[in-house]
Amino acid sequence: MLSPAARIAVIGAGPSGITAVKHLREAGFDHVVCFDRNDAVGGNWLYRPDSSHSSVFETTHIISSKTLSSYHAYPMPASYPDYPSHAQLAAYFQGYADRFDVTRHVTFGVEVRQAVPLPGDRWRLEIAEHGVARTEEFDALVVANGHHWKPRMPAYPGQFTGELLHSHDYKRAAPFAGRRVLVIGGGNSACDVAVETSRVSAATHISWRRGYYIVPKFIFGQPGDVINARSLWLPRAIKTRVNEWLLRLVQGRNREYGLPDPSYRFGATHPTINSELFYAIRHGHITPRRDIARYDGSTVHFVDGSQGDYDVIIACTGYWIAHPFFSPDVLDYSTGAVPLYLRMLPAQYRTLSFIGLFQPLGCIWPAAELQSELLARYLRGQWTPPGDLTSLIQREIRSPDFEQLDTPRHTITVDYHAFRGRLLSQLGR
Repeated sequence: MLSPAARIAVIGAGPSGITAVKHLREAGFDHVVCFDRNDAVGGNWLYRPDSSHSSVFETTHIISSKTLSSYHAYPMPASYPDYPSHAQLAAYFQGYADRFDVTRHVTFGVEVRQAVPLPGDRWRLEIAEHGVARTEEFDALVVANGHHWKPRMPAYPGQFTGELLHSHDYKRAAPFAGRRVLVIGGGNSACDVAVETSRVSAATHISWRRGYYIVPKFIFGQPGDVINARSLWLPRAIKTRVNEWLLRLVQGRNREYGLPDPSYRFGATHPTINSELFYAIRHGHITPRRDIARYDGSTVHFVDGSQGDYDVIIACTGYWIAHPFFSPDVLDYSTGAVPLYLRMLPAQYRTLSFIGLFQPLGCIWPAAELQSELLARYLRGQWTPPGDLTSLIQREIRSPDFEQLDTPRHTITVDYHAFRGRLLSQLGR
């Protein structure tokens, strides 16, 4: 499809972008340029103590185990723990980039301001490098900028007069010492933030609007995702019930901790991986609250009629899918189903692709690695989608891996193992 002399732009040098560069270079493309606004590879895993692009905080560890979170071509070091820290992951991604000669193809300190489709399936990028604007043209565009960077804030009646921030801006617990903290949400960030602030706060409460499945990091002495991988042979319906039964066996029901039980089957939302929330609740460090009804100054009223006074609210309420460099008439995936075949190829642009724009029940970059290998073959004309892209996309939308709740958080979900299987099948492995 494209010659080795084609110019290819990759937006983002995070875990998905660096594996895209690696595979494009290995496919023989001589002019691959990756643009990143940071000063090193790693994307979201580059911790910064102040608000920045990154949403990881001081104590963040990965929530999938290293066993199922390594690139196939570059396993994590044996010395790493089961759940590496953000610092270890940043070092791992830098090691990957160095090992496969990716770093010299990345231009750091660059913001992509606009991407415009041109005749002949080409692309014009307007970029700013250290504040100096220029334009460049490319034969293909790969978007790997991630989807955990534009905060989605909740809206409730009334006005809160204390400090209100999103978990994206939470970096460490120290600023919340001695303060009354309310955390909104039941996902991974919410439970981690609640646990961390409860170590230093005057009080930490956590507000849930629905029940969530809380999965401990270890079950029977093994990482939870490793245990799950051993049961892939079970039919989905039976496996769902086994997972629910196992969680009740290991830690009981949510109601025993003062939290609402899930009203849906396991897998209908992203499970929360956390081994400390229930412990902190039962030790009196965290107080459960129901959904918020309204704000009234520093007082928050909840739907069950209770209320509490707070100095700060931390909203852990997810992110918008955003690509600000595309005008809305070119592309907008901020609402509804995301129309990409294999979460990678749109129907309307032959030379546009996305790497890592999916949310697995597991880790992103092992599948992003497979996407990148398939993309490189596609752009070289060595692989062709097995049908019309519009039809393939609609088939995927109609047949999701999980029947999930209809919320903005669940528009790009895939099953880790099933999605890898589909990519491997297209790669002939």
